[in-house]
Amino acid sequence: MTNPGNDTTDVHISLIGGTRLEGAEIHTRTLTASLVGGADIDLTDVDIPDGAELRITKLSLVGGVHLRVRPDVRVKVTGIRLGGVSDDGPTVAGGPTVHVAAWGLVGGVRVSRD
Repeated sequence: MTNPGNDTTDVHISLIGGTRLEGAEIHTRTLTASLVGGADIDLTDVDIPDGAELRITKLSLVGGVHLRVRPDVRVKVTGIRLGGVSDDGPTVAGGPTVHVAAWGLVGGVRVSRD
C-alpha cells in the first residue's frame, strides 16, 4: 500500500470502460468512477497492516466491482446498487479491513480470496 500515512484520495476516471488496479496503484483512499464499466481491483500483493482500513469508492451507472484479497482480509460493502454482494467472508481470523462503497444503478460486488 503506497503512502499509508497520506490521507489524500487517488482518483481513476473513465467514461466508457473499466478500471484495473493492483499493487502500487492502491492508496489508503481510492476512488474509481465511470459511466459504463466496472472495477477489477487486486489487493492480494498489498501489505495492509492489521487494524488498518483501506477505503475504495466505486461510482458508475453500469458496472460492478471484482475485488481480490488475501484470506485474512475483512471486506465491508456499503452503498446503493442494483446487484448483490458475493463474499464468503474472511477465512482467517483477525486481519485488516477493506471498505468498498459501491454506488451505481447496475452492478454488484464480488470478492475472491486467494
